Parts: sequence; C-alpha cells; structure tokens
Amino acid sequence: MEEAFSKTEFRNAMARVCAPVNVITTNGPAGRGGFTATAMCSVTDEPPTLLVCMNSRSAQTALFLENHRFCVNVLSHDHRELAGKFAGATADMEARYASADWVAMPSGTDALADAIVSFDCELSEARLVGSHHIFIGRIAGIRSRPDGNALLYFDRNYVHVPTQLGSFGG
Repeated sequence: MEEAFSKTEFRNAMARVCAPVNVITTNGPAGRGGFTATAMCSVTDEPPTLLVCMNSRSAQTALFLENHRFCVNVLSHDHRELAGKFAGATADMEARYASADWVAMPSGTDALADAIVSFDCELSEARLVGSHHIFIGRIAGIRSRPDGNALLYFDRNYVHVPTQLGSFGG
C-alpha cells in the first residue's frame, strides 16, 4: 500500500506533537550508555511498564540489548544543555555523564540526581520496527522529586510549560 504522504510530511507532522524530553541510560556488563529520547510512554500499570524507542542505527543499541536494563530520566527545563549532550552534541560518553550528577539505582543503572522522575526498568521485550527498536521496560523502581517543570520538545525546539506545584493531590 502506497502512502498518500511523504516521509518528510510525516516527520514534519510529528514535529507538531509535543513530547517530554528524557535521557535514557544503561549500565551493566556491556558498558555505560545513554541517549536523549522523546519517544517514551506508559504501556500499562499492571504490571507497571513503559516503552522507549531507539534508532537501531545507534552504536549504543547493543549496550541496551545486552545490559537488559535502562533508566528513563524525565528532564526539567533546567536540563536543556544535558539533553543536547545526550542527543549527540558530545560524542564521548564519559563527558556526557560528567556534565551532571547521577545516583545508582538498585539495578545498577544511572538515574539523574535531579530528574523530575526516573524509572528504573528491566528490559522485558525489544522489537525492531522499521528504523527503530521498541524497548518495553517493566518498572523495577521509581525515584522522583515533587517539583520542577518538564522540558518538552515541540516544533524541533525545546520548550517548557510551567505547572502548578502540588498537582498530585486529590
């Protein structure tokens, strides 16, 4: 079936979708890695599971597959520079990590110390779809802070929308 739109039209349309900016990390026998992603969402809360998409051409793909662990770190608007570094502006992985403070999660993955929330995940499934791997992660731990405004990506730019503190309430 032939699409009625081009790859460029699709990419331009997706640029109009606002998404949270995340740094996805891994650490384990295969080594330490990390990348910036906006393709992350929850899957289910029974069991707590989320998914992340990673370009299969990334040199880090094998690290994530072999370590079977990853941590999703949701960034605040204060992390704009860090997002750029993990997006590839800084090639050296140790230099990327040196630009922020990290906390080891029980699994051994690295959580950004001041992330809005960090999800420690066990890789339960990886599936190649087109140009990307979809990583399904079962949540093994959560670390969060009560404040902060999320860094968002919209129209190929970082943006932030202030939120009301204490919006968890009931």
